[in-house]
Amino acid sequence: MTDTTMDAITHAVGLGHAGDRDAARTMLTELWSELGPQGDPLHRCTLAHYLADLYDDAAQALTWDIRALDAAESLTDERVRSHHAGLDVRGFYPSLHLNLADNYRRLGSFEAAERQIDAARGCLHTLGADEYGALVRRAVDEVAEAIRDRSTEPRASAPS
Repeated sequence: MTDTTMDAITHAVGLGHAGDRDAARTMLTELWSELGPQGDPLHRCTLAHYLADLYDDAAQALTWDIRALDAAESLTDERVRSHHAGLDVRGFYPSLHLNLADNYRRLGSFEAAERQIDAARGCLHTLGADEYGALVRRAVDEVAEAIRDRSTEPRASAPS
């Protein structure tokens, strides 16, 4: 069964990766409005997670990352597996908390950043021993180091 909303999200993300961040933001923001606050939590989580990466401004990214985490808390494994059999909601949380930590850090809110990086670390066991798991673990270490250093500079390895 085709999920036209996920297809639209994937298309917009592809535009962003190809360099047309404005078009990607516009498409995703319009889709967000269509979904509404009671929309499918998988769609809302995925859309907000990717939309956050399209903002250089940490405050704007934070808004979308909070929305992604909020949507994830409404997700069930059954819904996630209906999209992809290998997914587990718990596996979303390391990246969601990591992104919040990085945004808070970039905004100079180091206590909030520390709470979120601790939450990300507490979820790392849900990730596999694959390339994605290694990527998130490295990013957690990078953000934790930046928090310790009280750095607000964007990370070179952050998604964009």
